[in-house]
Amino acid sequence: MSILAEAERVDELSAFGIRAFTTGRQSGSFGLGTEEPVREVMARWSRLREELATGGATRLATASQVHGSRVVIHGTEWEGWLRVDGADGHAAMGRGTALAVTVADCVPVFIAHPSGAVALLHSGWRGTVARIIEHGIAAIVHRGVPASELRVHLGPSICGSCYEVSPDVYGRLTGRSVDRPTTVDLRGVITDHARAAGVRHISTSAHCTRCDNERFFSHRAGDAGRQLGVIVSESR
Repeated sequence: MSILAEAERVDELSAFGIRAFTTGRQSGSFGLGTEEPVREVMARWSRLREELATGGATRLATASQVHGSRVVIHGTEWEGWLRVDGADGHAAMGRGTALAVTVADCVPVFIAHPSGAVALLHSGWRGTVARIIEHGIAAIVHRGVPASELRVHLGPSICGSCYEVSPDVYGRLTGRSVDRPTTVDLRGVITDHARAAGVRHISTSAHCTRCDNERFFSHRAGDAGRQLGVIVSESR
């Protein structure tokens, strides 16, 4: 089965030669910390790389994620599969570099420019508090691209009705005080941060990983599996 066939695509980026998508449960888990046989998980990664190669992606950048705000900027002087230590975001100004993050309730944040510059972030509550979205935007803007021209898409993740957090976490995310566990819209908070950074074009997936658990893995639903957010500016 094709991994891309069942993925949720970010179709509005295709006009710029950018492929962006989030895999689902049908494609299997891409998490490296599960009890599945290693050969099965690695076979999925190999299949993903083969499918991305059809669009000219000769590089795949991933990382061991730590719920931080570090964004790694990738050049084009390498090929193969790179796994960086301790990062939750990637950016690439050139075409042909696929970026991937693993998620299961956290938000996959896709950032793209019509020129082909792209970034991809893994933003849970800690990354959101650390404003990783600002780091991802800056990785592109610091190379001469206006924030107002960027496109930001927030992929499938837990919704504001399902995501209940402690009073401390709620306060750190919103700046408001509550005295009991309260739900919070993580994608709404990230949207506010992106707008404050100057981004005008923002879209959000209609899917919640918890509500749509039959389609996506959800940590809050008890799943050990992880789906992938992937973006690549394809070679033309």
